[in-house]
Amino acid sequence: MKKIKLDIVGLSYSQTQSGAYALVLGEINGRRRLPIIIGAFEAQAIAIEIEKMTPSRPLTHDLFKSLAGSYSINIQEIIIYNLIDGIFFAKLICSDGKKTSEIDARTSDAIALAVRFDCPIYTYEFILAT
Repeated sequence: MKKIKLDIVGLSYSQTQSGAYALVLGEINGRRRLPIIIGAFEAQAIAIEIEKMTPSRPLTHDLFKSLAGSYSINIQEIIIYNLIDGIFFAKLICSDGKKTSEIDARTSDAIALAVRFDCPIYTYEFILAT
C-alpha cells in the first residue's frame, strides 16, 4: 500500500468535545485533511515541542526520547494505519541500526513522539478517503 505523507497543520480546542483538542493533519502537496480528537496532555506535549518550549522537567514523551537515545533507538516514521469505529490506530517504526521494530501506539502519542524525533508521519489512502 502506498503511504501518504502528512504534516501537522493545526491544533485547537475541540468545539465538539469538552476537554479535548482537535489535531489536524494535512496531506503534503495535497488538500485533504485528517482531523483527530486528542486529549489535553497529548495536545500540550505536541504544542510544547512545535513551539520549541522547554519545560522545567521532562514530559513523558521527552523521557521516552531520552531513554530511546540512551539505547541508540531512533523512530524512523509514524504510520496511521487503520481507522475503526472512529478510533485511529498508529505504529512507530523504530530502529537501532540493526533491527527494525513496529510498536503499536495511540495516534496522539505517536505524533507527540514524531515531533520530538523529527520523523515523518504517514497514512494510507483509504484513511484519507473516509
